[in-house]
Amino acid sequence: MKFIDLLKPEAIKVVSSASSKKRLLHDLSDLAEAAYGLSAQATVEALMERETLGPTGVGHGVALPHARIASLETVTGAFVLLEKPVDFDAVDRQPVDLIFGLFAPAEAGVEHLKALALVSRTLREASLCAKLRANPDPTMIYTILTEFESVKAA
Repeated sequence: MKFIDLLKPEAIKVVSSASSKKRLLHDLSDLAEAAYGLSAQATVEALMERETLGPTGVGHGVALPHARIASLETVTGAFVLLEKPVDFDAVDRQPVDLIFGLFAPAEAGVEHLKALALVSRTLREASLCAKLRANPDPTMIYTILTEFESVKAA
């Protein structure tokens, strides 16, 4: 599995600010609706339900909210770069500005876990995160995310 399999260019957005974690999850759901045709209402409900199990802010300004969506057929993702970080109840108590939402079919087991591992592993790379923050353009963000694996392998 690769980022190019998870993410469409139109599923990336740069947002100047979000007033709260809840507002950010709504923005992420709206992005998933526009890019993949998912119900924004069902998506935000699934993301918020997942957050009740434990926050998905993984530290270093990164959050990986994820949810299973009944109507979905393949694992997909959406990415938001916030120009002004927002509190996300992250494990390190730092606000987040890099948010990768991952959406999986209700029955996706291994594929969901593989995708989550890929995103988590990739966004742990400090150099990649610095490039994402320095390039607030959706096209550049898509290029950085989808080419990172091949550059790292070289």
